[in-house]
Amino acid sequence: MMKTLFSADGLVGLLFLFNLIVTVVGGIVACNAERLVRAVIGLVVCFVGVAGIYFFLNSPFIAMMHILIYIGAVAVAISFAIMLAAPEEKMRTGPTSPLSGPIGLISTLLLISGLVSLALKTEWTSVTKINDGSVKTIGIQLLTNHSMVFELISIVLLLAILGALVIARGGREE
Repeated sequence: MMKTLFSADGLVGLLFLFNLIVTVVGGIVACNAERLVRAVIGLVVCFVGVAGIYFFLNSPFIAMMHILIYIGAVAVAISFAIMLAAPEEKMRTGPTSPLSGPIGLISTLLLISGLVSLALKTEWTSVTKINDGSVKTIGIQLLTNHSMVFELISIVLLLAILGALVIARGGREE
């Protein structure tokens, strides 16, 4: 155990685990924050973790685009919308049913146990590279074979900008 932990593979595993923890913690903060600014910060942390996972999947270009688009554009647009919107009158309340906590915990434990058992039963093999992952190859693939995905990304960005404008339309009232 100690040999593998201090090897290159062990370090890569620890870094992947760190990225996974950053992603999950950011998602939990984004979902459970009482203030919108903290929720956006949790969302940004989650996006950074997902970009790190893209790096582990041998897709550094996609990881950088994820950082530029989601952190640089979407999260900043949401932050501007929050800053321009009227402040909240009262704080959000938590779940009202006493069963929502235990039911959520049980369903989460079932999901995690299912995923862990699936991961332990699966025979993991290394995948060979399909292409070199260059920007030229990705550009050709995006504009030929995967043009629908390219268009859907532009629609998601348009909806994020429109959502920020709708939230900011009211402005701050004094």
